[in-house]
Amino acid sequence: MYKIFIYICVFFILANCSNKTSYSGIILNQEGLQDINFKNKEILISKLGYPSYIDPIENKFFYFSEKSKKKSIFRKEIEYSYIFVFKIDKNEQIVNSKVFDVKDIKKIKFTKDKTSNELIQRGLLEKVFGGVGAQQGLPTTP
Repeated sequence: MYKIFIYICVFFILANCSNKTSYSGIILNQEGLQDINFKNKEILISKLGYPSYIDPIENKFFYFSEKSKKKSIFRKEIEYSYIFVFKIDKNEQIVNSKVFDVKDIKKIKFTKDKTSNELIQRGLLEKVFGGVGAQQGLPTTP
């Protein structure tokens, strides 16, 4: 039993000695971060590849890029983490681009806009019984 404990301790000590760099999303170097002002969709895809996510409603392309270094089992350091958003018009030209630094997520402000909830505005009986007995579009008889 004592030998197994020693082997486990040695394994954890050796596993903590290795540094591991990992990338998520697109891999960018410093030059890639400097030159992200693309003119159209074709150049964007040729330089960065296909996006991580495409918003079909607003026609936006989202790219994610992260580089992290694992120094030990308990310590992971994120070197950079970015989200690139490119809005594309009907002519496949990039009309707007934004970069969000995910490491500074605490600085992002959330919107105060809310979706209206009609259930709150209705009364208790109407919530419970819903549309029981109500027929839309039919004339009522006295």
